[in-house]
Amino acid sequence: MLTLFRWLLRLTIGLIVLLVLSAVLVWYFAVRSLPDYGASHRVQGITAPVEIVRSTENVPHIFGQTDPDVFFALGLAHAQDRLFQMTVLRRAAQGRLAEIHGPRALPVDDLARRLGLHRAAQASLEVQDAPTRAALQAYADGVNQWIGIVNAGAMGRGAPEFFLFPDVITFWQPADSLAILKLLAAASTDAATEEILRARLALAWPQDGMRILDRADVPDDLPDYDTLFPGARLGTPDRRRDMQAAHDPLGFLRPGQALGGNAFGAEPQRTAAGASLLANDLHVGLTVPSLFYLARLELASGGVIGATVPGMPLVLSGRNPSLSWALTPLDLDVADIAIEEVQPGNPDRYRGPQGWTAFQTRTEVIRVLDAPSQTITLRDTQNGPVVPGLDPGLRDVVPIGHVPALRWTGLSRQDGTMSALMGLMRAQDSAQATRALRGVVAPALDVTLADTEAVTRLSAGAAPQRAPDHPTAGALPAPGWLPQTAWTGATALAGEAQRPEAGLALATEDASDGLRRDRLSYLLGDREVHSRDSFIAAQLDIVSPAARALLPLVGANLWFTGDPAAPGTPERQRQDALTLLAEWDGAMNEHLPEPLIYTAWMDALQDRLVRDELGPMADDLLHLQPRFIDAVFRNRGGASAWCDIVQSAATEDCATIARQSLDRAILDLSARYGSDVASWRWGDAHQAKHRHPGLGALPALGWIMNITQSISGEEFTVARSGMTGSGPQPFQAATGAGFRSVIDLADPDSSVFITSTGQSGHPLSRHYDDLAGLWRRGEYVGMSLDPDLARAAATGITTLTPVN
Repeated sequence: MLTLFRWLLRLTIGLIVLLVLSAVLVWYFAVRSLPDYGASHRVQGITAPVEIVRSTENVPHIFGQTDPDVFFALGLAHAQDRLFQMTVLRRAAQGRLAEIHGPRALPVDDLARRLGLHRAAQASLEVQDAPTRAALQAYADGVNQWIGIVNAGAMGRGAPEFFLFPDVITFWQPADSLAILKLLAAASTDAATEEILRARLALAWPQDGMRILDRADVPDDLPDYDTLFPGARLGTPDRRRDMQAAHDPLGFLRPGQALGGNAFGAEPQRTAAGASLLANDLHVGLTVPSLFYLARLELASGGVIGATVPGMPLVLSGRNPSLSWALTPLDLDVADIAIEEVQPGNPDRYRGPQGWTAFQTRTEVIRVLDAPSQTITLRDTQNGPVVPGLDPGLRDVVPIGHVPALRWTGLSRQDGTMSALMGLMRAQDSAQATRALRGVVAPALDVTLADTEAVTRLSAGAAPQRAPDHPTAGALPAPGWLPQTAWTGATALAGEAQRPEAGLALATEDASDGLRRDRLSYLLGDREVHSRDSFIAAQLDIVSPAARALLPLVGANLWFTGDPAAPGTPERQRQDALTLLAEWDGAMNEHLPEPLIYTAWMDALQDRLVRDELGPMADDLLHLQPRFIDAVFRNRGGASAWCDIVQSAATEDCATIARQSLDRAILDLSARYGSDVASWRWGDAHQAKHRHPGLGALPALGWIMNITQSISGEEFTVARSGMTGSGPQPFQAATGAGFRSVIDLADPDSSVFITSTGQSGHPLSRHYDDLAGLWRRGEYVGMSLDPDLARAAATGITTLTPVN
């Protein structure tokens, strides 16, 4: 027995030593990939020495003799801090995520291959202007130079994630940057997914289903969908259950949740300092690291500073010495679904306007980690690529014997958007910027420009031209064989920039409901004179215009009603909740119970209004539809009929449905957070989970790599934080402002910026999450174009010298 004990003790000690040695070895190789920001490197691809001056927040200020040298250094800096992120973005655009993530990435790769994002990017490389092609090549050379430095110095493969993913890091190509821009364009519109959802609602409840998505820009006289396609039928509940599974957020762009943003400006007569102000926040899926990366470039045209996206040599939003610019996605219908009829007995042909036509087909092989490779057949029609996996709901709106094809402006192979945005970055005034933006194709953008004397706005992008007799006006999937459903062309939107009325300009992407735009308009118009601080306050506003609009309607017959109830009873809980809401100002503050009660109430109310008509499809309405609820409780066009449960014998009114929905919400919240209504907190349910795209789903590593914070705001607040809307945590924040900036042209060096996580993608770097706390608290960091200020605050200077 003693001998056995001794051997067990030795074995235990050996295992402990082995674990310690393994941990030390893992730590050593992980630390090896941390870049030394004070190092000097001799490199090929530049003509003169270049300096990368790192600020306290790890913002690179790049100084070089020529523009290509500066873009070379930007590529190297991006690769130093975000190499894994860049390769994931590139793989997402190429349809090659399954090579490192396995079978779960197959649907994402299948869609990317069918869209042909990378092929379109390669074709579009030829239409870029000469300076842009030079910038793309120099940037690629900088990325590749860092990969070479990492390999030569055995620097941990450049990022610790590469030890866990069997990834061969191929050299960066100029077309890769264009492909990432295509990926951004694809995530900047949900026109096609809205079209599909509208058709499914029409099938689920032909009388009024489409009214749930009550958009002002959609015609009222749309045809019945089942008359367009008599064979279209909603699937069974078992079939639709597959559609409730959320897309695996492998990349930085969540399918179905379009990118968004706010931009607003004030002209000198409306500012305290007598010069223009400009603010911008860009909404993206919350990931770690953030999609955005702060940088400053010293170009021949002057310094440029602001938000870049790793993988592109471009300051997307920011300023130069004479001009600042802010971007938001333009709410424009740039995509249509064409339903193509396949020839009976011949799956290789479809019905076109001229008769039966052969599909353009090709095959591609998707390599899958730890699984057999998958061969897919890609088919194209005159209307665009066949995309059965674009949205799970497509199976419901496409009749048997038909396939869906996608028309989208982003499929252009003559897309000069990168050159246009590079021209914007170099523009010295709004006139030059306007001329440059005429080349934008996709994404369609709402651009706000500001110099010291004026603020202007313009739209940029390609707008589809539809025939006047188009049967659905682009609001529903349409027969692809009808000549009148084909686009007649696309018009470039960039015209002359327009000065705003009353000296104030604002742009948001929520044209469907307008609530956030109206709230922002009120905040700007409520003050005669603005300052940088008032713009920051507006950008961080967390008052919900939806709550202020809906609560007086929904609760009109419930406030301060009912007999006195004993503490702890459901009646008392309802009275306590209504008392809190009656005195609430609509601020979605993470420390208050009212936002949680309101959100759960409206969620239960909308579900109760539509569940009996739509059945299981009600689960697909992931977001609140305020215009619909407002129409129901105001009985616009007889909409109050939605309050009656058609499957019950009694006739319910809206007050009854409102009370029952509140009771249901309180019951659910009590099960989660206890019975004391006043102790509930919005931040307990509304947490921003910045998920790592590679390791975030793993139980142990996800806890280390992900960043979770409770935050204020919601879908409709100016400080937007869009919610998942489904699953066990429906109120978790899924999107938010990945980048914010406020630029004061009276004192440009006092302009402030912030991203949602940190500059580095390395989990052992102190810059991995050092900006996350500032972002959550609504704080910013300053960034100046003054070289002396940058050098005075430098925490490291990387020097690049040419080999020759």
